[in-house]
Amino acid sequence: MRQTILSLVLLIVASPLWGQDVPPPTVTVETARIAEVRDRIAVSGSLVPREDVEVTPRIAGYPIETLTHDIGDRVNAGDVMATLGDRTLAARLAQAEAELSRARAAVGQAQSQIDSAEASADQATTVLERTRRLQQAGTSTQAVLDSAIAADLTAQAALRTARDGLIVAQAQVQQAEAARDIAVLDLSDAVIRAPVAGIVSDRAARVGALSGAGGDPMFRIIKGGTVELEAEVIETALGLISDGDAAELTVAGVGDVRGTVRRVAPTVSRVNRLGIVKVALEGADLRTGLFASGWITVARRDAVTVPSTAVLSDGAGDFVLEVEGDILRRRDIVAGLLWNGRREVSSGLDEGAVVVARAGGFFAGGDRITPVQGGTP
Repeated sequence: MRQTILSLVLLIVASPLWGQDVPPPTVTVETARIAEVRDRIAVSGSLVPREDVEVTPRIAGYPIETLTHDIGDRVNAGDVMATLGDRTLAARLAQAEAELSRARAAVGQAQSQIDSAEASADQATTVLERTRRLQQAGTSTQAVLDSAIAADLTAQAALRTARDGLIVAQAQVQQAEAARDIAVLDLSDAVIRAPVAGIVSDRAARVGALSGAGGDPMFRIIKGGTVELEAEVIETALGLISDGDAAELTVAGVGDVRGTVRRVAPTVSRVNRLGIVKVALEGADLRTGLFASGWITVARRDAVTVPSTAVLSDGAGDFVLEVEGDILRRRDIVAGLLWNGRREVSSGLDEGAVVVARAGGFFAGGDRITPVQGGTP
């Protein structure tokens, strides 16, 4: 046993490293540099029309005679989309026009009655004045004067009645004109026109069915053909999103699509704690109902960054190991966004500082190393 120990001692003494210092370990380091960092929020949802316009008949109970457009057709504002049976409506218009003519004739008759009543009233007034002069001269009796007064009063009353009759006749004309205008509108409403330009997304109307039956719209139009993403976002991230934020999405069956946040909902669902974000999309051939998912970029800036593996944490917070010559120094930092393998350093480290890029957890401040510059992720 003693001989074995002696042999080991002699072997160690004979080693070429005996009495020499062990070199410090080699460590990969990198330089802190300015780079772009982004903060993104995951979103998913379905494509929906930006504005869905319902085409409904203004008159109910009339048979649908023709349909000129179907799902997928493009329409311009004012295009004829369907026609209703209008024979009854045309007859009502003719009846309303006849009633208007009768009312206008009644106005003429009322005016003639006024003219006649005015002449009678003037004559009665003249007779009354002459009778008064005669009675004052003693050539007429009181009875004749009383009769003249009564005749004048009767003539004046007849004149007022005639004038009231004209007012009634004029009111009847206005009523007949309103009825005629309604009949004209009803007849024009028998032609169903597109209220806006866009793409027909649904057609519930059928030839022979009655207009307004069931209460469903005859057509639905995607106004302008514009489709957008209705995305659901978790409530904790909803407040970070603003109108105009850029979005990068993948649409099922289409591929990558870019967009911009158009609206952020002011409310959150009580059931699933999600809020709705509307994203305007770029590109064509997008169809409602398609599923889409992706990211909304809520922050983008240039900042001092280091490799994400260089940032360490302990009970005191985040820190990096900065290299000064071949000695490590701990630098407490405020870490920010993580993007493309790099971590933002909001404070605590300057651009150009050299830090341990990886395996920093095996070292501490004051350790000596052999730094080797690494690649730039």
